[in-house]
Amino acid sequence: MPMSVAYVLKRYPRYSETFVVNEILAHEAAGLDIKIFALRPPSDTHFQNIISQVRAPVTYIRKPLQGRVSDSLNSLAPTAASYFWAELQEAGKVIPDFWSKLAFAQGEKASTVYQATWLAREVKLKGITHLHAHFGTVATSVARLASHFTGVPYTFTAHAKDIFHESVEFADMERKLKDAASVVTVSNYNVKYLQKTYNLAANQVQRIYNGLDLRQLQYSSPAERPPLIISVGRLIEKKGLSVLIDACAILKQKNYEFQCQIVGTGSLEFPLRRQIIDLGLQSCVEIIGPRPQNEVFQLVQQAAVFAAPYVIGQDGNRDGLPTVLLEAMALGTPCVSTVVTGIPEVVCDGETGLIVPQYDAEELATALGKLLKDPALRVRLSTQARSLIESEFDICRNTRVLRDLFLTHTASQNPEGRRKDAKENARVYTN
Repeated sequence: MPMSVAYVLKRYPRYSETFVVNEILAHEAAGLDIKIFALRPPSDTHFQNIISQVRAPVTYIRKPLQGRVSDSLNSLAPTAASYFWAELQEAGKVIPDFWSKLAFAQGEKASTVYQATWLAREVKLKGITHLHAHFGTVATSVARLASHFTGVPYTFTAHAKDIFHESVEFADMERKLKDAASVVTVSNYNVKYLQKTYNLAANQVQRIYNGLDLRQLQYSSPAERPPLIISVGRLIEKKGLSVLIDACAILKQKNYEFQCQIVGTGSLEFPLRRQIIDLGLQSCVEIIGPRPQNEVFQLVQQAAVFAAPYVIGQDGNRDGLPTVLLEAMALGTPCVSTVVTGIPEVVCDGETGLIVPQYDAEELATALGKLLKDPALRVRLSTQARSLIESEFDICRNTRVLRDLFLTHTASQNPEGRRKDAKENARVYTN
């Protein structure tokens, strides 16, 4: 029985989650059978071009039929209930002990139970041997229940908002950590945070960095580049873009010649544009909206400095280890960032980039100014940054570690029946 892994995601595809696509592509290149299950349809208006390279089929897990807005509650309830009941019965046909396991779902939302039941049936029908979710939110809730119903193990990758946001429920995360065959997270900082917060439940958490396809990210020396500052990311609080705009105002006051481009879209677009106007920066700071990944790479590689002034938001939300920061380092663009979560693991002040305090526009302006004016510093930092990326963030190497996890847990479910297949899979999937 070959290994077949279901990737369970809240939405697919998503413009900002290139790390998921990169991971799936690396698995497929190694010969792993992937099937994608999304709980919601995409909601973005722009998508990254690399999505077209994914071969895995995508299944959107349907929900019970919702009545029209004009329907009364009396007519809506039986409709949704009848679909829910029908799905439970269908699952019972392919999962012999399904009904006895259903009590495990007590306390979960009805939509989670429904989608988990639907996924469990697909797991059995399609011969899926492992479940992996990204983010410890609803996707992991669904994977956890489907795992319990089918006996197929699940793992998940924890990132940032799903760990740090004020909405995270301690008991919910604790049981996900406890029940998972393994838990992956994207930085050493995250490992320490989870182990400190959840104690024994988080003992099995391990760090596997998000990898990059370095063949797509050729290094270019930043010695001869125009005085361009670039920042890429969603226009939301934790990206610290209002601090960047304030820093640009300081640079302008100090008579620096520069341009600043901000790539992305998000809920703070209007107030950020208003800030640019209020500070009189229209001639040197521009929000250019979202761009496809290949164009983002070109823009980053044309800049003298990449600004990543990430902050911890008022709601506790913060970045884990942003992929675009790693990509900028790989491309040869020196980075200025902050001491937030796992960022100091890659941006080492004075070695692989420059670090400033979060929310400090003066220090950010000073660091940006240094890199705008000093080509030798740019070259030294970017060369060392590229070396770090090559040693720690190669996607082929990092996804191989992840496949080893999948393989270990798949084989452990039926050691006698799968020992031979596990050996064969090891030869294929770890190449």
